[in-house]
Amino acid sequence: MTTAIKAVATVQVDNPLTRVTEWRFAPGATTGWHRHEYDYVVVPLMDGRVHLKEPTGEREVAMREGASYFRQAGVEHDVINAGTAEYAFIEVEFKATKS
Repeated sequence: MTTAIKAVATVQVDNPLTRVTEWRFAPGATTGWHRHEYDYVVVPLMDGRVHLKEPTGEREVAMREGASYFRQAGVEHDVINAGTAEYAFIEVEFKATKS
């Protein structure tokens, strides 16, 4: 049985409003299946390809350096580096809204 290589998550900021995490993936590395409890933005640090395992199926997505995108809370998936080189992005989670 093969053990999956885990992506490396480095939390850079974590306060009552926001969590910022750098994710680094060796080729084939995975986040593991998870559900996002907060709205979030992903900022790709380089071009790459990720393989997404989602409740509705699997797909590959091209990621472009600096091409940020937003997702609402509730997303469930496993993110896997589909490339042959290291891949990385920054994830910004919005834990609370200041009134």
